[in-house]
Amino acid sequence: MSAADQYKIMIVDDHDMVRAGLRTYLMLESKFRVSAEAGSGEEAMRLLRSMSPEEKPDVILMDLMMPKMDGVETARAVLQEEPGMKIVLLTSFLEDEKVVAAIEAGAVSYVLKTVSAEELIYALNGAVKGMPVMTGEVSQALTRGLRRRTAQGADEGLTEREKEVLYLIAEGRSNKEIAEELHISIKTVKTHVSNLLMKCELEDRTQLAVHAHRKGWVRSS
Repeated sequence: MSAADQYKIMIVDDHDMVRAGLRTYLMLESKFRVSAEAGSGEEAMRLLRSMSPEEKPDVILMDLMMPKMDGVETARAVLQEEPGMKIVLLTSFLEDEKVVAAIEAGAVSYVLKTVSAEELIYALNGAVKGMPVMTGEVSQALTRGLRRRTAQGADEGLTEREKEVLYLIAEGRSNKEIAEELHISIKTVKTHVSNLLMKCELEDRTQLAVHAHRKGWVRSS
């Protein structure tokens, strides 16, 4: 297969040995060739800006954890300037929030460095077509991260005082006990409870307590 028929891959990783290993992996697949390498996100951006349209890679295979500009930041920067670029983020760590951030940044796939050469090639083939390829582990981490973000974001409409009242309701405190602990009147507590019921779209304080536990809106002991 001639160079003109191959897909161009740019490798971005701050470790020379990792780049050498990835280069060796990609030599196993004739349809890909490593056309450029960078040791940092900043260097990757400089290289891309210096390339002609014909020289630019089809896929960027990039490490997630790099000093200064990490993979997520670099992916955002690349896609601002090259909206059609395909990016595969490679990492040693499976962190739920990192997976969510990577996909939100525009990466096609998030791949663990423990994958085999065949699995890496499969992910790159998918990236060329714009198709996400994720292992079961990564997919589960993405789901967990999105669920956690939803739960955390769902209380944004509550004031700090309403959150304090809700925590105490979840602990089974009465209005009088809540008033004494927060040094406010019982009438004020009742107002906060009414506001909580309205914002959470619930009917009584028992439902509030159950809802708070389900959402994880409880104070740690």
